[in-house]
Amino acid sequence: MGRSILIVDDDSRILASVGQALRTDMTDVRTAESAEQALSLLGDAPADVVLADLKMPGMSGMDLLKLLRDRAPDLDVVLMTAYDDLPTVAEAMRHGAADFLVKPLDLHHLRRTLARILEDREMRTRLPTPPESVSRRETRMVGRDPSMIQVFKLIGQVAGTRTTVVIRGESGTGKELVAREIHASSPYAGEPFVAVNCTALPATLLESELFGHVRGAFTGATSDRRGRFALAARGTLFLDEIGDTPAEFQAKLLRVLQEHEYYPVGAERPERSEARVIAATHRDLEELVADGRFREDLYYRLRVVEIFVPPLRERMGDIPLLAEHLVRKASAAVGEGPDAVLAPDAVEALKAYPWPGNVRELENCLTRAAVFAPAGVIRAEHLQFGAPPAGAPDALATLEAAEREHVARVLRATGGHKSRAAEILGISRPRLDRLIARLGLEELAPGRNPEA
Repeated sequence: MGRSILIVDDDSRILASVGQALRTDMTDVRTAESAEQALSLLGDAPADVVLADLKMPGMSGMDLLKLLRDRAPDLDVVLMTAYDDLPTVAEAMRHGAADFLVKPLDLHHLRRTLARILEDREMRTRLPTPPESVSRRETRMVGRDPSMIQVFKLIGQVAGTRTTVVIRGESGTGKELVAREIHASSPYAGEPFVAVNCTALPATLLESELFGHVRGAFTGATSDRRGRFALAARGTLFLDEIGDTPAEFQAKLLRVLQEHEYYPVGAERPERSEARVIAATHRDLEELVADGRFREDLYYRLRVVEIFVPPLRERMGDIPLLAEHLVRKASAAVGEGPDAVLAPDAVEALKAYPWPGNVRELENCLTRAAVFAPAGVIRAEHLQFGAPPAGAPDALATLEAAEREHVARVLRATGGHKSRAAEILGISRPRLDRLIARLGLEELAPGRNPEA
């Protein structure tokens, strides 16, 4: 593997000093005094890394970055500038820059940055990357564990029917994905799939939202409004968290399932429903029935077919396969450049974590890692586990303690990279430096270099 770099800067002193410093680390060091000259040199011979100044006469470093992302997406580009311009940093990273350095350059930090980029390049050549036709296509559910094979079998068995299905499993296991897979595999895949989170709607609005209402049914009902049952037509109505619905609504839902008709709020005549109902819950329905909080007749009406989605901790063998799928999805969401790949240490770290938030937590973790691994290789250091949920007990801590914890979490997530941390926090770099000093977080962002 080559170790070649092209340094681009209109300042001849920078070209001389940085070029001389890197000649001991790189087998080939070339310099260019403009972006246009750099493009000419790259046309003669490729490079591994381009280190370019942001502000240059003619084509800027940012323009060069964007052009190279189109022409040579595997080329790593590092931008440098004497201007601490946060929006520019954000734009550079969004367009696929491998890193962003602030002048005056700390040569020790520059060497570390280039060593990491070169190591990541070598790893990208070793780790398998799916072909474009596979990596960018839309895929749905993933799994090889026997428990997931059983889920797939049940999906196939019920997809061709119109029977009611209840999907059970912990939060974050992918219950809505199962419902969508049933719908997509059914003869009615061309009809609407309408999803309703029952816990997101107040009890007073749930009935109107699902069944619709007529003009004058209540204050503010200035016109007729179709409900979700009507919008679903002959497709699928997915009722998420059905276990948390009020008793009055449960009675009306039971009528729809039994009679296939319902009354919009304020209406005198019923409307016909042809939608298939798929419900989901993370609650223990049997316990709710025993406590009188869920209608027993509705329980049996829903439970014609029951699909249980296992928690991620019970199918840890699926972690590598799931992670690969989710990283491809995250790469497409993050933006330009080739798909990210998972380093072996990252895979091992993923397999060692219990995933209380299930697949949803895994997806969030990998999406965040893809953002902070712009070189395209996700390592264990890019993974952040176990962020406390909203409403955790420490929410009652003092404002300063909460502020310290939040800043510390961002610094850990960025590996102590101050410019990225400041961008996430929405503050300037000088203010971040003052925060770090006041909160005693120097150990999370060591060194005096602005990019440290």
